[in-house]
Amino acid sequence: MALLRTLERRSHELGLVLHVAHLHHGLRGAEADGDQKFVRALASEFDLPFHQARVDVVAEAEKAGESIEEAARRLRYQWFRKLLTEVPLDAIATAHTQDDQAETVCAKFLRGAWTEGLSGIHPVVTFPEGRIVRPLLQASRPDVEAYLNALGQAWREDSTNRDDAFTRNRIRHELLPLLEGWNPQLREHMAQMAVLARDEEAWWQAELSRLGPQVLMAGKPVRGGGRAAGDGLAVDVTRFAGLAPALQRRLLRYAAGQLGAALDFASTEALRTLALEGRAGQKRELAHGLRAERTPRELRLTIQAISAAGDAQAVPEYVRPVPEEIEGPAFGLRLRIETTGDQSSVYSGKAATLRNWRPGDRVRLRYSGGPRKVKEVLERLRVTGSNRAIWPVLEVDGRIVWMKGAELEPEPGLKVVATQLDSAVDAPAPHAFRNDPFE
Repeated sequence: MALLRTLERRSHELGLVLHVAHLHHGLRGAEADGDQKFVRALASEFDLPFHQARVDVVAEAEKAGESIEEAARRLRYQWFRKLLTEVPLDAIATAHTQDDQAETVCAKFLRGAWTEGLSGIHPVVTFPEGRIVRPLLQASRPDVEAYLNALGQAWREDSTNRDDAFTRNRIRHELLPLLEGWNPQLREHMAQMAVLARDEEAWWQAELSRLGPQVLMAGKPVRGGGRAAGDGLAVDVTRFAGLAPALQRRLLRYAAGQLGAALDFASTEALRTLALEGRAGQKRELAHGLRAERTPRELRLTIQAISAAGDAQAVPEYVRPVPEEIEGPAFGLRLRIETTGDQSSVYSGKAATLRNWRPGDRVRLRYSGGPRKVKEVLERLRVTGSNRAIWPVLEVDGRIVWMKGAELEPEPGLKVVATQLDSAVDAPAPHAFRNDPFE
């Protein structure tokens, strides 16, 4: 409402031709029907073209194995992009505020994002069809409410914003107010952090484009000079060693990204160690089929499929009682399963099974509202194709309590500590989710 009233009042000054768009998510029944009627009436009052659509978020979430938040965001932006093309429109404005920005930055921090992840909600996002703009990112929610009250403009509240089953609401109603007891300007500072992270990321991308060709080389060297064409990239370890650690990490992640892989912090540090201290002939296998090999002068990175899809059926299962240690050579892992606290007796003596994931398996991610299919989690971790044929989970008492590369909701009284055997494949970080519902 505040966004619409602001743009309507300044449309002549700014040369804007306004439309109003409302998507009914099919989630709140009569309440959502009332929202749609309310918005339509306001558009009519100002004689603005009104666009509406309805989607079934619950069905789409189940079909895609997504959370409600993720499915709603995906469908919303699909519709925005459709409007940009079909109406057509030059841009769509959304009313994200400084409070939304603070919540997003906080959520990404909790997930363990890299610096660029802390850039939060961007003021402008460009799609092939047009732009999404967020003009109110510097305004706080109290600013918005004060503005509407001054206009005498009523608004509607979404009742699900009070449901603490959603991560964003827990951050909004519990975590941020608690932190503001330490720093009342926390939201403003987190919004400023997003600006800094966004600007620094833009600088890094330009710098990597400049330095990448100086340190990264395609193919393999041949006798007499030059390089033979081939898959993968190589890092010149002599030049690499002279760079600052921050640039080393960026270059390794940039190189992996060129090959379609994403590195978490531990994997990045493992590659840095191999490049700086490794011996010729040493190898390292990481997530997404990324393989690193040290030569006398280079660190070579290639992508290799782990196995044919049918091989997953032959992976053995390892069963031990709780508490116990399980060693699974097929996964290159050793798991130590411990019982803790008052709940320890619940698990004592029960069987723990280290096995490959199966279609239909579900897990409950930490900071997430409900169970998700393992298949969907692997896709979010960018473990796709044949690379996900073999991916370990730990099952206790019929529930998956641990999954490689994912941070699951803790099981009371149970602790799982994973270490790698020499043949281990590094897992991506839990924060590797790309289609972020917070934006």
